[in-house]
Amino acid sequence: MGARPGGGFGRPRTPRPPPTPEQILALATKEHVPARIAKGELEGKMKCRVWRKLHAEEAKRFDQVYALMGQNPGLSLPDAFGVLQSGLTVTDFLARKERTQRKAAVKQARGEVDDTSVSAFINGLLESKTELAVVLGERTVLDTLATVEPISFVLGRSGRLEKLQVVMVTRRSDWEQLTPQLDRDQKLAQKPANVARQPDKRPFSDPRPFLPHQSQLVHLTLRNGIQLSMRLRVVGRFDLIVGEDGHEVFIPLHALVRFSAEEEALDAETPGDEAGENE
Repeated sequence: MGARPGGGFGRPRTPRPPPTPEQILALATKEHVPARIAKGELEGKMKCRVWRKLHAEEAKRFDQVYALMGQNPGLSLPDAFGVLQSGLTVTDFLARKERTQRKAAVKQARGEVDDTSVSAFINGLLESKTELAVVLGERTVLDTLATVEPISFVLGRSGRLEKLQVVMVTRRSDWEQLTPQLDRDQKLAQKPANVARQPDKRPFSDPRPFLPHQSQLVHLTLRNGIQLSMRLRVVGRFDLIVGEDGHEVFIPLHALVRFSAEEEALDAETPGDEAGENE
């Protein structure tokens, strides 16, 4: 029982320790193979050189990827494959990846903020047919709100107006009282700052930093130079509402170039003389 030919008994084999991530990475890098193949060889399965013979085309791609990684220290394996598949340079690919990540971060940030109160305010103006002052970069439109679309306001007399053009909206009666006492940044008043199409390139696109300042006195500079000091009432996904009850001012985040609260300034504060470069 258990005896081997020639005498003696067989000893049970000691299980080999599982390979460490460092060992797998080192072998994969040396042999230019996927990590799973390197892991398999270390576990006593198919050797890397055999896999390369059986999968010559895929092995060739891994040679190209590892060559890219050797030429660009710090480039990860997934990114190297992305460069190879996209046909872009390493610099262009990483820049595109960063833009994509910034866009995703802005989308996530907006999704974390409740937009119910802002929507209710706008719908209230629409349903009541309130005469409004819609302030744009270089002019003010006096009209009523007829329809709200995803990227546009449709006005009763003036027709469709892209939301990116809007700097602020308030009731016409409040605007007439507010106008004589408005302070303005003269440089922005003469040349309003442009609004970048990409939200991640704007001075303010993440609404979350504004949330702690609700109910505080805030100081705003808008892209056409208008400067306001009012109570921050509501923070929405895309907009702020400031002012007193019944005399609210609606301000899209894209219209902001500077923001500070009564107690402290936001880290994202952007100087007005640089705001015009944000295209």
